[in-house]
Amino acid sequence: MPEADGGFKFGVSQYTTWEWTIEQDLEAYAALGVDCVEVCEFKLDVQRMKEQLALVGERGLTISSVQPQVHTLYPDSLEAEPTEPQARAALIRRAIERVGPHAPEGTPFVVNTGAAPGGNFREAHAMAEREFRALARFAADHGMRVALEPLNAILMNTNSFLWLIPQVMDMIARVDHPAFGLCMDTWNVWQDPKVLEHIAACGDKIFVTHVSDWHLPRAFADRAIIGQGEIPLPALLRAIDETGYGGAYSLEIFSDTSLPDSLWKADGRQVIQDSWAGLERAWREASL
Repeated sequence: MPEADGGFKFGVSQYTTWEWTIEQDLEAYAALGVDCVEVCEFKLDVQRMKEQLALVGERGLTISSVQPQVHTLYPDSLEAEPTEPQARAALIRRAIERVGPHAPEGTPFVVNTGAAPGGNFREAHAMAEREFRALARFAADHGMRVALEPLNAILMNTNSFLWLIPQVMDMIARVDHPAFGLCMDTWNVWQDPKVLEHIAACGDKIFVTHVSDWHLPRAFADRAIIGQGEIPLPALLRAIDETGYGGAYSLEIFSDTSLPDSLWKADGRQVIQDSWAGLERAWREASL
């Protein structure tokens, strides 16, 4: 449902079409009528980056958000190196410098924490507060923003030490910078029994919204097409909308290619179309 029809802006994260090149992504998204794209830095060729990012506008798309190739302060399942938080934060700053000039003012860069080394959550929290505050200032100086994402608890010891919305909102309060907010991913937050209350408490701090669906995972990366899983999406959409959020709803699907029915091995165009249709149904059910 394109925004022009009075609904939401529909976007696609390039993680959803993991197997494609950025050129294939943009050609397909544009042909399908997608409004915007979440750029994933890992798909960019350093030698051709400006040319590739220029294709976004040439295809009639806009950049809604950016996923740096290294987007955690500690190692995670996507990027194990480097290991030092300061070096990883430097790579996030580099992504802002590289991609930011090609993105609209205020574009959010999505970050996570990574796993707390040795289970030392206290030390990891203190480090994250310092690094995220510095990162928020850097992003603001470049006209960008930073969106911290709580991840599902099943990823706690591999990808994040923040898995609840209130934990991220506490970090946002500690960082205390207007360019630092939250990435709301329905797959990650829906099992919180107080999720609607917690979404309402976010106010204007939701910078990014990711959507997909949940079935009991067979691997860490095993998400479902919207409408073919268990997430009560209409209620979540209503709660997000009531905060005043006006950004894109971006399809983000991870799917381990070792699975016999991996969505990364399926027809990516069909995955996007089916998910968009599922999102439209949920939007109507939410009476928005």
